[in-house]
This record gives sequence, structure tokens and C-alpha cells, in this order.
Amino acid sequence: MEKTSCNIPTPEELRNYINESVISVTGTYEQSASVLMVDDSTIGTLGNFSASIGKAKSKKTFNVSAIAAAALKNGTVLHYRACFPDGKRKILYVDTEQGKNHCQKVLAGLPKDCDADNLTMLALRKYSPEVRLAITEEAIGMIPDLGLVIIDGIRDFIHDINSPSESTDVISKFMQWTDDRQIHIHTVLHQNKNDEHARGHVGTELNNKAETIMQIEPDKDDKSI
Repeated sequence: MEKTSCNIPTPEELRNYINESVISVTGTYEQSASVLMVDDSTIGTLGNFSASIGKAKSKKTFNVSAIAAAALKNGTVLHYRACFPDGKRKILYVDTEQGKNHCQKVLAGLPKDCDADNLTMLALRKYSPEVRLAITEEAIGMIPDLGLVIIDGIRDFIHDINSPSESTDVISKFMQWTDDRQIHIHTVLHQNKNDEHARGHVGTELNNKAETIMQIEPDKDDKSI
């Protein structure tokens, strides 16, 4: 049987949570700002998260590097268009799979007119899933003017890709981080080999909770696209 840990809030904490969560009929609530588009279609807003899924070797990392490049330019790269407001121009790029050398190649491949001073890239391959998650949470909390977090990929935040509790925990973290900091998170996950579903229980949770899911695949007539 899978074990879960639960820290029960105190009654005072619960009352505070209730007060924070109450929605008023007469209240005024800002609409989430659209910050990432594909052409004219919104794929990302502040306070939400999205994902790219694809099979092995489908250029998922190239795809997210294009998203990062558009955000760094606050303009258009390929079909991605970014429009982050002032005070939300910093980007955190977390790579959980590749070593520092390969991560450096991703940086080197960004367009030369990108404002690289707004980018922090972390290579977390050598750490355990718990430490990767903790490092990412700390970085999200400490980087000022943060607007976009790219996590390549979410699978390495958990031990068991089919664990309901681990999957729920990490997706809950995404919802907490995006709401607390009013940022957008874009993450990456493999598809199953035999179908188009995102892998594991964490893939199911992504499909249920993400604002947008994008499927990445090579063009059938031109594999370079």
C-alpha cells in the first residue's frame, strides 16, 4: 500500500485559508494576462501552467527553447509570441535530464538578440527528485520579477511516474507556485510509445489540470520541421 504524509493545518490556519478563498459576488477580480501565444491562439496566462508532450526524439527541448527565446525577446520566435508585462520579464529554465554541457548548448542556440540577463538556467540532473523539487521551489521564490518557468521535464520530480500521490503532490505544487507568484509554468513530458497519451499518472494529472497541452511531433513530409 502506498504511504502518504499529510500535515493537517491548525484551525487558525484553516480560517485564514477560508478567508483567502472566499469569492464575492460584488468583488473585482483581474483576468489572467495572456503571455504566450502560438500565432493568435493563447497557450499561456499568468497564474496557470501548460505542457508540451511528445515521443522520444520529437524535438521537445528545441520546442521549449523556442518558447524561452520568444519570452526573452518578448516578441516572436518561430510561431511563438510572448507578451510579458513589466515586472514579469525574468525566466527560470530548469533542466532535469541533461548535464551542464548540453544545457550550455541550449543557451548557445538562443537568438543573439535575446536578453540573456533575464534568464537563469539550472541543470538538476544529479539530484534526487525531492531535491530537484526543493531547489526549483526555492528558485521560484527568490528570483525577482519572475514571469516564466520552464521545467524540462516534470517526470524527474517524482520517483514513480504511476504514483497517484506523487503526481498529485507535484501538480499541486505547480498550482501553488503559479498562483502565489502569478507566473506561468511550461513543462515537458514524454508520450507513451504506443499511443498519444502523456506518460503515467502524472500525465493524467497534467491533462486534467494544465491550461494547455501541446503535442510536439516531426512533420511527416519534412523531418527537419
